[in-house]
Amino acid sequence: MSATTTAHKLVSDRINRIEVSATLAIVSEAAKMKASGIELADFGAGEPHFSTPRHIKDAAINAINTDFTKYTGVPGIPELREAIVKRHAADFGSNYTAGECIVSTGGKLALFNAVQTLVDHGDEVIIPVPYWVSFKDIVNYAGGKCVYVETQESQGFKLTAALLERAMTDRTKAIILNTPGNPSGAVMEPGEMRELLRIAHERGIYVICDECYVYLNYAGQPTSAGGFKEFKEHVVIIGSLSKTYAMTGWRAGYALAPLPVLSGMAKLQSQSTSSSNAITQKAMLAAMTGPQDCITEFKSAYIKLRDQALAGLAEIPGMTCQKPHGAFYVYPNVSAFFGKGGIKGAGDMAKRLLNEAHVVVVPGEAFGTTEHLRLSYAVSEKELQGGLASMKKFFAAL
Repeated sequence: MSATTTAHKLVSDRINRIEVSATLAIVSEAAKMKASGIELADFGAGEPHFSTPRHIKDAAINAINTDFTKYTGVPGIPELREAIVKRHAADFGSNYTAGECIVSTGGKLALFNAVQTLVDHGDEVIIPVPYWVSFKDIVNYAGGKCVYVETQESQGFKLTAALLERAMTDRTKAIILNTPGNPSGAVMEPGEMRELLRIAHERGIYVICDECYVYLNYAGQPTSAGGFKEFKEHVVIIGSLSKTYAMTGWRAGYALAPLPVLSGMAKLQSQSTSSSNAITQKAMLAAMTGPQDCITEFKSAYIKLRDQALAGLAEIPGMTCQKPHGAFYVYPNVSAFFGKGGIKGAGDMAKRLLNEAHVVVVPGEAFGTTEHLRLSYAVSEKELQGGLASMKKFFAAL
């Protein structure tokens, strides 16, 4: 037996079904270049450039100083779960109880646990394209079958209930909904969301809603699927404090779900991470119950940065970009440059931009499309302008 065959057998099939996160791979490569002294315009990582608000940091420091450093119950401390459901109810009109809430080590873990709880081998999960990188791999790990629904770039990658309904079959177990979306910044209209939830509810299909960017909605009043209470039985809300409160490294997430689903998620979490970080939970409590001014401040800053990013991309002949209405990404179409200067595609272009222009971007292949790059504009105005200038120079030379 060859060494290759032996090595393959040492690794489980479920691990071979998934890939390393493309965005984290880009971040890793960029970090190596930065460590060697190269100055980069980093549009790759999807995290706020703002500091965590002072009152949230103070709550964590106080937790350490008062020795709140022990295990907590698996679902999280009661006062935090109560604060989460109260905040969600106040902001979105939902009616969850603390018993329908679980705190997790980041929103990604909550999503992972929800999919592992709901999806069996062969179950179909509908995923709109473009999609966040981890959606397909989390479904694949569970043994589910990803059913991709293509959105139209000319329509701003908007989702409609009719588009998703056409993809439903007798094997459909769940739909993963991400609005505002990463990487496109597309926002699903409230009326379309209600119609989708109605159709899914009638068919017994779960809608797993990734609300990572729910507060960063520039198209109108932020909308949560949890606000449509009549469909609650088939809705799972995945919440995160990472983007809303600039808490990416804190790993602060939660889920709101029907009790049977939540119980399964808690069972799985009890055998993996157990409770989430006790100190982070106290910081989350301060975020949920304290001043919310930072949300308005961050949102205003992102809108300004978005408009600057769009203006800068518009100065590059041949590049087109739909206007995003949420999150903090632009997703330009760069196919006009394929074949120029030996560029083979978006992946090759991302590598060239990193090595030659010192600009970090993520190629569209990571999100299910082949003609785009994702740029995060959650950076300083100076870094944004410098990176756009470098890109303009790079493309002009092709």
